[in-house]
Amino acid sequence: MTEYIPLPGTPVEELDTPCIVVDLDIAESNIAKLQAAANEMGVDVRPHSKTNKSPFWAHKQLAAGAIGVCCAKVGEAEVMVEAGVPEVMIPNQVIGKRKIARLVGLARSARMIVAVEASENVDDLSGAASAAGAELGVIIEINVGMNRCGVDGDGAVELAKQIVASPGLRFDGIMGYEGHTVAERDYETRKTNAEQAMAILTGAADQIRAAGIDVKIVSAAGTGTYNITGRVKGVTELQCGSYIFMDGDYLEVFNDFGAALSVMSTVISRQQDNFAIVDMGLKSISVDRGLADMISPVNAEVVSHSEEHTKIALKDAEARSLKVGDKVSVRPKHGDTTINLHEYYFGVRNGKFEQAIPIPGRGKFR
Repeated sequence: MTEYIPLPGTPVEELDTPCIVVDLDIAESNIAKLQAAANEMGVDVRPHSKTNKSPFWAHKQLAAGAIGVCCAKVGEAEVMVEAGVPEVMIPNQVIGKRKIARLVGLARSARMIVAVEASENVDDLSGAASAAGAELGVIIEINVGMNRCGVDGDGAVELAKQIVASPGLRFDGIMGYEGHTVAERDYETRKTNAEQAMAILTGAADQIRAAGIDVKIVSAAGTGTYNITGRVKGVTELQCGSYIFMDGDYLEVFNDFGAALSVMSTVISRQQDNFAIVDMGLKSISVDRGLADMISPVNAEVVSHSEEHTKIALKDAEARSLKVGDKVSVRPKHGDTTINLHEYYFGVRNGKFEQAIPIPGRGKFR
């Protein structure tokens, strides 16, 4: 069955729902803003595609000056490499023979870089890459305070020596993700925490260099710390992802980038004067960071979700004028997990539909 795609020029309010709407002008401006900031700070941009999950956006980022992209999983990387992205970093550990074989397969078509934290994983990657006659770039993940993955700063030297000595592997450098502070609302706290995290990361780089090993890549940063981490001496690149669209959560951190993404739905029931029911539910919007923010109507509030329905409280006469068939727009608190539920972005410009943008990376979590 072929999904219905509207004709270019269709007014946004006539789009079928629920759907993700992206303001193309704002998203393109966000791409340009981050690249310009990185250029001014003297660092590279390697945007994280776990947010957009689409080669369409990756190629726009590359055209703006990005050196490659990050992908969370091998499945996402396969989508990007198939679409012609020339360099992909997986800033996570790739574990198990099957996944490693897929990773090595990608190295025949693109420059691949993967993160490690354990000696056994280095051996597994080396064995697979050398057997296939391929080369994998490897970075060591440093735990800079998030306490999720990564070795401590002192644990990187021996791992770097092992990688350098391992056939099929190329030691490229290190990474650290200050994810514990990227969404901190207070700038001074965010800055202090990020700088402390980067001191751990750049300190690890110095230790590896002191052992006689070159460290080309020192990769870090989320959207919330792009302009802090990017100014730390020794950091070479930024891995930001959410900046391209922003979401309700990040808009509570700062407004450096524009809000490009919304979810539009249709009123399907008006049985109660103070409430409307719309056709958006948990299958089309995520709630892992809270209920969505209303965009229109303004004086309304998302109350609750079920699988296929959302209940919206209408707080004034204008909002209560909503009729069955009218459209409402909300901004999800978390863009990444909402995008993963959809097959297309509906790209609009000046209130008119321009193109449907596939999201082939959705669901590629293996």
